[in-house]
Amino acid sequence: MLQIAVEAADAKGGEDLVALDVSQPLPLVDIFLLVTGRSERNVAAIADEIEDRMVEAGYKRLRREGRTEARWVLLDFGDLVVHVFHEQERVFYGLERLWKDCPVVPFDLPEPASPTA
Repeated sequence: MLQIAVEAADAKGGEDLVALDVSQPLPLVDIFLLVTGRSERNVAAIADEIEDRMVEAGYKRLRREGRTEARWVLLDFGDLVVHVFHEQERVFYGLERLWKDCPVVPFDLPEPASPTA
């Protein structure tokens, strides 16, 4: 699940991706994925791409919040909750500080496409 969401966020220009294992303090969720977008339009595009790819892979979205304003979009897929933030909201709410005791979950970012000569 995490890898699908990471690749989708990266495909739409998501930045500063961080995955946190929140399974200890939150027994109903395993991982928070935090992503930053540069504008409301970018935040919406990232969230839409993640949702589309997750549904395509067979995962059901349980809840979505914040899509209208596109400043902080929350996508809940059960074990994985994705937070797509506008830059200013990411700094203001500081979820990394709030969940600083939770371990970081490693993931692989796709390799950038090499330009053709």
